[in-house]
Amino acid sequence: MQDTLWINAFLMEDSFELTKKFYKIKDVSEIIGVPQTTLRFWESEFPEIQPRRSSHNQRYYSPEMIQTLKIVHFLVKQKGLKIEAAKEQLKKNRKNISKRIKIIEELIKVKEELQSLHDSLNIRSIKNS
Repeated sequence: MQDTLWINAFLMEDSFELTKKFYKIKDVSEIIGVPQTTLRFWESEFPEIQPRRSSHNQRYYSPEMIQTLKIVHFLVKQKGLKIEAAKEQLKKNRKNISKRIKIIEELIKVKEELQSLHDSLNIRSIKNS
């Protein structure tokens, strides 16, 4: 059940297409679904998360870094791993985690299509009654 809740949340986050080269921390916070303070904390814990900074010290995250943040979110918030365990997983198993997330995304899309077809059939059967 917990995976299902996360999958639905992940779909909503991922439906936002990353078209810019860089995003401010406020935008990334909304995309990932965590407070800005959490993003700042993860920066201090994960060497892979080092956003660029402007001359005014404004953070700018690339789409690739946002993908890394999604993986960290999955490991820490959804799977419940401690920070140290998440670091290990990110180092040793990043490719498999990324594949799993991509598979989940595809399954969600298929589920939505099937739900849409199911809803269409229900509407037709109601009209024909």
